[in-house]
Amino acid sequence: MTTPSSLLEKVRQSAPHDAAHALEAAPEAEAAVVLQDLNPMVAQQVLHQMTDERRCAILAAAPIEKARQWMQNTGYPEDSVGWLMEPPVAVFRPSMTVRETIEALRKLTKKAFITYGYVTDESNKLLGVLVMRDLMLGEPGQTLAEVMYPNIFALSPAMPLTDAMKEAVNRHYPVYPVCDGEGRLLGLVRGQTLFEARAIEISAQAGSMVGVEKEERLTTPVSRSLRFRHPWLQINLATCFVAAAVVAAFQETLDRTVILAAFLPVLSGQSGNTGCQALAVTLRGVTLGDLKPGDERSLVFKEGMLGLLNGMLVGVTAALGMFAYAWIVGNTHGFWLALVVWLSMVVSCIVSGVAGALIPLLLRKLGLDPATASSIFLTTATDVVSMGVFLGLASLLV
Repeated sequence: MTTPSSLLEKVRQSAPHDAAHALEAAPEAEAAVVLQDLNPMVAQQVLHQMTDERRCAILAAAPIEKARQWMQNTGYPEDSVGWLMEPPVAVFRPSMTVRETIEALRKLTKKAFITYGYVTDESNKLLGVLVMRDLMLGEPGQTLAEVMYPNIFALSPAMPLTDAMKEAVNRHYPVYPVCDGEGRLLGLVRGQTLFEARAIEISAQAGSMVGVEKEERLTTPVSRSLRFRHPWLQINLATCFVAAAVVAAFQETLDRTVILAAFLPVLSGQSGNTGCQALAVTLRGVTLGDLKPGDERSLVFKEGMLGLLNGMLVGVTAALGMFAYAWIVGNTHGFWLALVVWLSMVVSCIVSGVAGALIPLLLRKLGLDPATASSIFLTTATDVVSMGVFLGLASLLV
């Protein structure tokens, strides 16, 4: 029999789809308790995976404030502050006294962890924030309007998590109020919750680059993992055939100068690494919001220039290696082979750097996740260009 604690642990380790399946057999009240203990964004994702009937049953079993908040949060984009909101508990009117507020807090702390109090008017517009220290030190007869902080910083529910994280980093508050455009209090977001949610998204990107879906976890069943991964491996195989066709087109050159085959992996690996560096920097810029509209051209130019410089420097080392290898095996075309390696390395690194920046930008322009299988397409582009240029120049010069 599954206990509430073991069920919670299982749900925490599962992807949203699998977590929803794990909660299917649990009583509605128990499922509601488990969802309340999850990161709010994860709870929303799990609820989203359930059938309408099951979702409504769990919402009915949850505390009314929590159920209302969950329903409200679904109206905002998934990667936004709105999905992380928790219901505000300690909300008071400005005319209440310090004594009345402290008595109310004694009861509220029995059912919720309270960091700040919030003062709102009749229309729920946020007027100020109550710090517990100031409340405890205030005179019993003082009104909240006298002890509250009127200078309020609040997040917007539609604000992307990346932008909210930047605001949180500069302020370090444990809890942030969330208000609409008219200043009405909609909910609260905890700083820890905000960073946990962003960490989940960032951790999923490494897998997305090679075709591993964001939903896949260590506990995902084999059959589901197979459905996630296999299509991308088939696509990768098809792209490998393209690279193989390029090599096959220069079979006569390889047969005539067998020494070229030894340097194909060197060229392919180096250009691939150059592209992956550009890809990582571009994805980081997109994720953290550093890449602003209009910056794309300068980014592509920078990565192309870095590819040129790195290709020239690395190409010298590779060319010396080719020259030494040709001399050892008694090949009389050592100079021309070294020149081919150097030129190929320069061109390949330029193309790889540009491709590493362009592929995620193109995917984003098409409305797709920039991290999705970017590495697969990048590897194909770098392999085709590096091998094609290398063998093409060898055919002409050697």
